[in-house]
Amino acid sequence: MLSPEQDLLKPVKYGELIVLGYNGSLPNGDRGRRKSRFALFKRPKANGVKPSTVHSTCSAQTARAISNKLQHSVSYTLSRTQTVVVEYTHDSTTDMFQIGRSTESPIDFVVMDTGAGCKANSDTLTSQSTISRFACRIVCQRAPPYTAHIYAAGFDSSKSIFLGEKAAKWWCSDSQMDGLTTNGVLVMRPRHGFTCESKPGPWREISVCGNVFTLRETRSAQKRGKLVEHECHELTDGTLIDLCGATLLWRSAEGLSRTPSLKQLEELRRELNAARPQCPVGLHTLAFPSLQRSIRTSSLQHQPWVYLRCGHVHGYHAWRGRRRVSKHGSTEEEEENEDQMEVQEGEREMVEGERECPLCRTRGLYVPLKLGRESGLYLDGAPPTHAFNPCGHVCSERTAAFWSDLLLPHGAHGFHNACPFCVRPLARDMKCVRLIFQGPLD
Repeated sequence: MLSPEQDLLKPVKYGELIVLGYNGSLPNGDRGRRKSRFALFKRPKANGVKPSTVHSTCSAQTARAISNKLQHSVSYTLSRTQTVVVEYTHDSTTDMFQIGRSTESPIDFVVMDTGAGCKANSDTLTSQSTISRFACRIVCQRAPPYTAHIYAAGFDSSKSIFLGEKAAKWWCSDSQMDGLTTNGVLVMRPRHGFTCESKPGPWREISVCGNVFTLRETRSAQKRGKLVEHECHELTDGTLIDLCGATLLWRSAEGLSRTPSLKQLEELRRELNAARPQCPVGLHTLAFPSLQRSIRTSSLQHQPWVYLRCGHVHGYHAWRGRRRVSKHGSTEEEEENEDQMEVQEGEREMVEGERECPLCRTRGLYVPLKLGRESGLYLDGAPPTHAFNPCGHVCSERTAAFWSDLLLPHGAHGFHNACPFCVRPLARDMKCVRLIFQGPLD
């Protein structure tokens, strides 16, 4: 427990951004501004900006003269001969944080394209990325209650935002110019906050000035959606931010205080292992590896596997179902024994395939179980009882239910259900399954 003096010295945390799909850390580790989780703290000195002067009849040449590296500005190109420039002035009441693909210094949080499993292009900057180099900015109030608001587009190294001739843009009723970025910044605020009662809300698009719109017909269409006047661009706990290639979860500081910590998740793992679940086939005790260890370094013999159609948990075994003769003349059982030897030698640690459950004869995918390690994705601290299908990531029932119901933007074309720990698409007919453990025989 901190003393009042120590509490005053603690840096003020506005919240954290968690990238879906990395389950706690990037494949090769978090480094510098590239990480799976980014905390926003109150800055020693305010760096926020707010719109001031609007130059509405500028030529392109005049626009370049107005835009300088000492002052923030947003340029809206209407034609080759006309550009509207909005100058921004310093705001001592806010802190600004910028997110994007660029590694230039104005970007506080570097975000790369996230594919299923988060392996592809994890360490390279791809020219085909659909994430903007300067994707968005988050502005936090420096005084309580420390509200955070999101805006599309970020300022580059010359403190400028440029919206080209083809970008969607328009005049607002307050004589301000506004617009949308190429692939847009989408947000989804869950109903009832990020709690056990949470339900997915509608996806919206955020403009450069922070206005809220319904989605465009396509991600990069030039015609904007309808203005949603009763909604604002404030980030509430559990808000999802999609940058067309990566999806981020905003967790407020207050919300994080109610979220299970990694230490609490580790305690739940130990309690699960203390129940000594058994493999019904091998009759040996199963155990989930610690959250710091990966499935590849864990003992194969004790690693829990599950039949995703019925939920029965086993250790890895070679039995696939009814014995029958293969075209090579050997029995399937003999072939399975050979497979088992290969697995024990470490050559097939991640075998997946459809098999028949020995307990109930239900056929389905048979996959290893992996605990969800990113605590910020959990809605509660209940025991891990459910697994996503087909990846096998394990979490609490309500956490599994929320993410199974949620449609996440998929590239620039559509939406799909996906596991938040690895962003692998979920099965359409059964998105998650309740795990059924066999208790100890004694």
